[in-house]
Formats: sequence, structure tokens, C-alpha cells
Amino acid sequence: MTQLDVLYRYGAAPTEAAMMALSRVREVYGIRKLEFQPAENTVRVEYDATRLNEPTVQGLLRRSGLDITERVSLIPPQPEPEPAAAPAA
Repeated sequence: MTQLDVLYRYGAAPTEAAMMALSRVREVYGIRKLEFQPAENTVRVEYDATRLNEPTVQGLLRRSGLDITERVSLIPPQPEPEPAAAPAA
């Protein structure tokens, strides 16, 4: 089993019907967990990559009625390295 996480940002808050459909997404074999962060408008999905792939997971969320706007990187942006000082002549 290869567990992967993917993070999506959604636009409009999910409706009651969308939340009911999302509860059924949790029953799909290979979906391990859905975690919503309403303050950030994101949903994090943990899934089994031996059973599902990322486009399939995104499709399940879209078909449930969730307004997916973008995939968000789970790796935080790295700071730009400072340029090395030129050696003194």
C-alpha cells in the first residue's frame, strides 16, 4: 500500500448536497481520509496510490459537487538562496 496525500483549494463552500456526496466518496476503496480546512478553503485527501491516481481522486471530488479551483503543493516554498559574496581582490 502506497499512501499519498493531495491538497486542493475549493472556491465556494460545499453545499449540504455536496457534503452528503463527499461522505460517499469516503466509501470508495482506496480513499483513506478527507480533511477539510474551511478557513483556508482546502481539502486534503489521503489515498492509496496502488488503487487510485490523483486525476481519479480529483474527479471524485468534482463529481460530488465540490468546486475545486486548484491543486496546492504540500511542499512549502523554499527560500531563495542568497548570492555568494564576491571574493575580495
